[in-house]
Amino acid sequence: MSTHYILELVTYILVIFGALNWGMVGIFDIDIVARLFGRGSFGARVIYILIGVAAILMLMR
Repeated sequence: MSTHYILELVTYILVIFGALNWGMVGIFDIDIVARLFGRGSFGARVIYILIGVAAILMLMR
C-alpha cells in the first residue's frame, strides 16, 4: 500500500467519525470524543484538530 492511499483512508475515517460525532451531538447531545477523552482535555483537542485537518485535506483533493 502506498503512503498516499493510507493517508486518504485515515482522512476519510476521521471525517466520517467527526460527522457522526456532530450528528450525535445534534440529535442526542452526546459528544463521543468528550466522553472518551474528557471534555476540554488535551486528548479531545488533539482529536478535534486531527478531524479538522482531515476535513481540510479532503477539501483540497
